[in-house]
Amino acid sequence: MRGAKAVAIQINSPGGSAVQSVLIYKRIRALAEEKGLKVYVFAEDVAASGGYLLAIAGDEIYADASSIVGSIGVVTATFGLNELINKIGVERRVYTAGRNKTTLDPFLPVKEDDVERIKAIQRDVHADFIDLVKARRGARIEKAGDDLFTGEFWSGRKALELGLIDGLGELRTKMRELYGDE
Repeated sequence: MRGAKAVAIQINSPGGSAVQSVLIYKRIRALAEEKGLKVYVFAEDVAASGGYLLAIAGDEIYADASSIVGSIGVVTATFGLNELINKIGVERRVYTAGRNKTTLDPFLPVKEDDVERIKAIQRDVHADFIDLVKARRGARIEKAGDDLFTGEFWSGRKALELGLIDGLGELRTKMRELYGDE
């Protein structure tokens, strides 16, 4: 938009792919720097996990007192169905090249080596997430310490106390307050 004075982004996301969140984050920051525009982010119902990663692309973050904010962590979920398929008499046939292609296959018994490999990847992704939050939020989150990075999530009111957001409010009111009725 020609003549734009700022960018306002509404987020309502419980998260998703860390990679996709980072790519969107980087694009927002690159455009903000290229265009010299300030970015305001407004969390609606939820800005958690990958949704919070998107939020930190903002220069300022706002949420409702009842919004859910945070969840700075990494999760991998699967099922253990190997007993079930044996019980109902299903024979599964899987053919692979590469001894680790069936890592976390829900139809095979869990292997501790697989779990440790996944946890190592999670630690790497989590460390990158933490570093990005610390870089973007800086001194605002120092008082809260590492408790912010446990995967826990909070109300918008508590997120403000912890420094995860800059204020309570919603897009229309805040943008009018900052830039006028138009």
